[in-house]
Amino acid sequence: MNEMDENLKGLMKELGNAINESLSTSEAIQETISRIKASGYNVFLVLEATIGFNKRSKESHVDSSSTPNNNYEAKLNITSQDVKFLKSLKISVEESESNS
Repeated sequence: MNEMDENLKGLMKELGNAINESLSTSEAIQETISRIKASGYNVFLVLEATIGFNKRSKESHVDSSSTPNNNYEAKLNITSQDVKFLKSLKISVEESESNS
């Protein structure tokens, strides 16, 4: 592997550690697991994340807002359950007036 691949590998490991730390320090997750254990069950938590990477070309480093073909707005519908889950992971979500 070349130096860039090793750098990406290190960054991916760092991201995995950050996600793991975020989940393990979540009070909501800890409280729920404690309640499950108090009910007499063992807890096994397995999460799967798909994270994609692609190498940008030198041309893509240019500010894409100046490109004439970027005249669209992406929309994402997030439910209140999605917001609650993301907040439990300490991820903040700005809610627009249309989603409230």
